[in-house]
Amino acid sequence: MTKRKYRHRRSVNVRINWLQPHVDGFKHWLVQRNYSAATITEVVRLLALWGDWVRAAGHDVDTLTAGLSASASVFHGNRTARAPQGAAKLFVEYLRELDILPPEQRPSLDETWPELATFRRWMREQRGVKASTLDTYQAVLVKFMMSLGADPAAYTASAIRMFVLESAKPHGRHWAQSITVATRAYLKYLVAMGKCPAGREHAVPNFASWQLVTTPRFLAQSDIDRLLATCDGESRLRDRAVMLLLARLGLRASEVSTLSFDDIDWRNGRIALIGKVRREEWLPLPQEVGDAILAYIERARPRIATTRVFLTDIAPIRPLSRIAVKCIVRRALDRAGIESIHRGAHVLRHSAATAMLRNGASLAGVGAVLRHRSPSTTALYAKVDIGLLSEIAQPWGGRLPC
Repeated sequence: MTKRKYRHRRSVNVRINWLQPHVDGFKHWLVQRNYSAATITEVVRLLALWGDWVRAAGHDVDTLTAGLSASASVFHGNRTARAPQGAAKLFVEYLRELDILPPEQRPSLDETWPELATFRRWMREQRGVKASTLDTYQAVLVKFMMSLGADPAAYTASAIRMFVLESAKPHGRHWAQSITVATRAYLKYLVAMGKCPAGREHAVPNFASWQLVTTPRFLAQSDIDRLLATCDGESRLRDRAVMLLLARLGLRASEVSTLSFDDIDWRNGRIALIGKVRREEWLPLPQEVGDAILAYIERARPRIATTRVFLTDIAPIRPLSRIAVKCIVRRALDRAGIESIHRGAHVLRHSAATAMLRNGASLAGVGAVLRHRSPSTTALYAKVDIGLLSEIAQPWGGRLPC
């Protein structure tokens, strides 16, 4: 028995009429941003659903900003439940561009946490730490300040230890280590500025992290071939270029997402990369990878005013984020039917290093391609080939057997 689909007793146009004439302009605004006709119809339907609630709550066009804030507690939950709120955000953004609604006023970091803003500037200028790393630190340190306050005098050893242990309790080992790294970096900064007593960073507890205890997380070459095969065709030119950069050159997801036209030296066949500490380095651009990037630029890349190479496929068109690159890899793994507990972009970086070693590259050469600052970091990959372990093996200090 087929299910009957009940329609709302009033049409969308009637329900949304109180927002006219702005809705017609909103539709044209979406068209300019490459939204498909079907998506625009769905966005307007969701906007009508949100508009019913906002109007019943007593809001009009002039107070839609307040209505958007109030509706956040109503339209929340899973993706379907949040959809009307997403359509409303687009509509409010459109009205702000037309100056019908006032621009969004967000307090800056200097206003909310001035000490944290100063820390970010110091780390960026004195240590060369990238913004993406500082964003990770900030997520931890905002909670740190909310828990212990902004006055360094309150940062006692017991309070610091309690914060780290309680914050790490719901998470796994890797995020627990991220909490300790961010907290320790901030405390070291306060010590350097004379705002905390020397050695206060030692109050941060450590979590087990034995070096070289694990083997690299990598995919076999046959799996890499299957993965790339799922990116064939005109509809996946972007995905193929992204996957080749990850699998052949071992780039990080953030390096792929921020790649710009200025970073590619087509004449000399190389690309410039900015590592974790803003150190510019050049890598050779293999023919296969260069051809894939060119195919994407010439035949599939949307034409918008940005120097970033990789953009989203569907509206709103914007540069890819680091998370979007990881999602591309995850979807490719699903299409290829590859079962792996490691499903992020970094598994392809490990796979690239492993393939280079098995094809005869030295550990020093692999470290140069991956841009490791310490040889001990690259030494992990020697474990994929017993023959290569001799390069890092230490002489036995005990007596020879009888």
